[in-house]
Amino acid sequence: MGRGRVQLKRIENKINRQVTFSKRRGGLLKKAHEISVLCDAEVALIVFSHKGKLFEYSTDSSMEKILERYERYSYVERQLINAPQTPGNWSLECTRLRAKIELLQRNHRHYVGEDLDSLSLKELQNLEHQLDTALKHIRTRKNQLMHESISELQKKEKAIQEQNNMLVKKIKEKEKEKTIAEQSQWEQQYHCPNSSSFLLPQQLPCLNIGGTYQGEEQEGRRNELDLTLEPIYACDLGCFAS
Repeated sequence: MGRGRVQLKRIENKINRQVTFSKRRGGLLKKAHEISVLCDAEVALIVFSHKGKLFEYSTDSSMEKILERYERYSYVERQLINAPQTPGNWSLECTRLRAKIELLQRNHRHYVGEDLDSLSLKELQNLEHQLDTALKHIRTRKNQLMHESISELQKKEKAIQEQNNMLVKKIKEKEKEKTIAEQSQWEQQYHCPNSSSFLLPQQLPCLNIGGTYQGEEQEGRRNELDLTLEPIYACDLGCFAS
């Protein structure tokens, strides 16, 4: 014999009511998970028991995001309902866009810390969570830009250092070439070709012929030799002085 149709009314027995709540709650959470997976839908489920205990389910996106999205859409719908209806599609679109602009302006004021008196405790907690998340993203992006800037500066420093080393090397080579050129010029300017054949005056021996001292003849020869060697002495002495 099959199951009969359950009459939809409050179960008076507390035990049966609690058992039925547990079973139906599990089935409801299972169906919510199935529809979120099969249909790729964002599902948020909130259940309070008769004793006030909370049971909830949400998809991969957080419950706060889904509730914020619901609040945004419901606010726009309320604005559309309360707004005076005018004929024409353009008027309806204009009203819808005006409601979205008001919503964005209201959220912007909340983000900068204005008009917070109308928010509840949970809304303030959601706003704080959003600001913390945004601040984390901002700090992460700032640190990334700082690291990239430091890396770029290090590359420029390395390139400048290599260029500096090349310039120092070229300067040293130029100085070396200049020194060699000056030395070569100096040698060409002050070099004497006959310096190797420098002749020192030699003392002429005294000649005694037949036991007679030939002083006058020897003195004359010595004077002639001095006159002959005088230009050579001047050249060699000039080379040694240099």
